[in-house]
Amino acid sequence: MPLWWIMEGDTITIIQEIALGLWAQAQLFLTGLMRPWNAYQVGIVLSVFLVAHIMAKIFGPLARDWMREREGWPIWRMRILVMLHRRLRLMFFIIMIWPLVWIMREATWPSRSYLLAVAGNLAVAWLVIAIVTRLIRNTFLRSMVRYVSWTWVTLSILNLTDEAQAILESAAFEIGETRLSLWLLVQAVIVIGILFALARFISTVTSAQVRKNDDISPSMQVLVVKFMQVLLYGAAFFIGLRTVGVDLTGLAVLSGAIGVGLGFGLQKVVSNLVSGIIILLDKSIKPGDVISLGETFGWINSLGARYVSITTRDGREYLIPNEDLITGQVVNWSHSNDFVRLDIYFGTAYGDDPHKVRKIAIEAATSVDRVLSSKPPVCHIVGFGDSSVDYILRFWIHDPTGGLTNIRGNVYLALWDAFQANDISIPFPQREVRMLGDNGGDMPHDG
Repeated sequence: MPLWWIMEGDTITIIQEIALGLWAQAQLFLTGLMRPWNAYQVGIVLSVFLVAHIMAKIFGPLARDWMREREGWPIWRMRILVMLHRRLRLMFFIIMIWPLVWIMREATWPSRSYLLAVAGNLAVAWLVIAIVTRLIRNTFLRSMVRYVSWTWVTLSILNLTDEAQAILESAAFEIGETRLSLWLLVQAVIVIGILFALARFISTVTSAQVRKNDDISPSMQVLVVKFMQVLLYGAAFFIGLRTVGVDLTGLAVLSGAIGVGLGFGLQKVVSNLVSGIIILLDKSIKPGDVISLGETFGWINSLGARYVSITTRDGREYLIPNEDLITGQVVNWSHSNDFVRLDIYFGTAYGDDPHKVRKIAIEAATSVDRVLSSKPPVCHIVGFGDSSVDYILRFWIHDPTGGLTNIRGNVYLALWDAFQANDISIPFPQREVRMLGDNGGDMPHDG
């Protein structure tokens, strides 16, 4: 069913009546300002604001210099001081306005301090909202909550909440048989925002506890945290809608149509999500594992809902879709343990004693730092080549995250030094080149 704005038959009339009522109140307020005591109160408010501004200009630099001398204080305390320093003018205004209100209430009629009390209440409300909203880390969310709260508190202090609610309630749209007004949407945003903040707090605290538990494997920790986040945020969304009175059954048709569209358009996304869950359940890979996928070699940095982050030795971070890890061939160098065996090949001249070569090669490999002595290297003859006796040297390491190419290079260098020290030669192919002379004879030339 298409979505459109539906203005009820008497909506225009209601808005007109509210606007006329507000205009009448505004006229009454402006007329009241002409009365001597009201004019005095406006003058007092402006005078107090001016004095607060001057005092902030005077004491602001002094307070800033005093804060700079508090170098050893905790960061949270310094942040509070900075936040209060930015609102010195508002605090000075509150400190001066309320004693005047109390004095005038004792000395004269309460009506002659009404505007002063309104200004004091607004200032206190703005200061409290500014301080409380600083607890929200997200900048956009903090600004939205702050301005919405300021607006609603201002309307409440000015006794204009009924008129604002009536205007928001009069504008509505329908989805099926469900009627959604702007007032209902505002309530839903506020309630859902509060529930989301509560869900985020619970998720953060619980996730920290789960990650501290060494009895749970890293992959299961990620699965538990993701499942908890989906459960908490989903519950916060639906509970928020039910709290404000939204009939969720009326959204069934729209949600079904959206679901069909998403099913066709997000096949790969859903496939990656399901693949991610399978990876977490079967524990085939986990954060910290060293894997090879095609030409990509590195260790797993994190497991996401859609992709796996792999960091290579050169500092590049590859985001591999979960589906590729399920359908492709993956080499997990540290699946069951961190031990990795590496092989290198070399050859020596036929004149060298192979027993001596094997012993020297094993000692050279053992001398390299990352080569394990608990799993000693071995060296075997693998064949007799055209110009050399061919060997294979096998050794173990337990830190594949430290790299494979560099450890192979260190072992090769140790072999070179050992062979040079023991007069063991590494042969290379010899070639004979024959040059044809002018008379057609062959002129041999050794190279």
